[in-house]
Amino acid sequence: MLHKNWAGAVQEEAIVSELITAKDFIPKKVFFTKGVGLHKSRLGSFELALRAAKIAQFNLVRVSSIFPPFCKVVNREEGLSHLNPGQIVFCVLSEVSTNEPERRIASSIGAARPVDKLRYGYLSEHHSFGETARQAGDFAEDLAAEMLGSTMGLDINVDKAWDARRSIYRFPRNIIKARNMTATATGNRDGLWTTCMTAAIFILDDD
Repeated sequence: MLHKNWAGAVQEEAIVSELITAKDFIPKKVFFTKGVGLHKSRLGSFELALRAAKIAQFNLVRVSSIFPPFCKVVNREEGLSHLNPGQIVFCVLSEVSTNEPERRIASSIGAARPVDKLRYGYLSEHHSFGETARQAGDFAEDLAAEMLGSTMGLDINVDKAWDARRSIYRFPRNIIKARNMTATATGNRDGLWTTCMTAAIFILDDD
């Protein structure tokens, strides 16, 4: 009886493996979101930051920083319409917290992708103290562009390559599009925990 149960479990696992292919786990869409939370505990402030970002109702799984080929960027409202409460959701997430009064904090997600949508891009996580939103966002974008450029065999100098008017990086024979999502805050005067959170949320099923 034990042997039959074991054989059945193996067969069931094989069927599931066939149904869940690698292709099913390539995100079709992504949206960016951010939030700030304030609470007497650090965990509580993080939870409130997730709520402010409208993603507290999901089971978030952090993944590394590849922007999939053909992955479409959508706004938060459209992205949320494809997700359900309690769902396991993959994301790239940056967070930073402080309970020091008036201390400036920032969290940012940078994105860089080639114009050629056949190729993958990069997402970067950055969090800092003392930076403005622009400083943190620029750093996150540069970091993503550097990581992507190095995989493309490019000679990286993001300062020289940056085209501010078009929000792109111009490398020899290559153009990289960039963007960022950044949250900033200053520590609460009464010493409550303040958390900044920024995330890129992946959507596997676009039905």
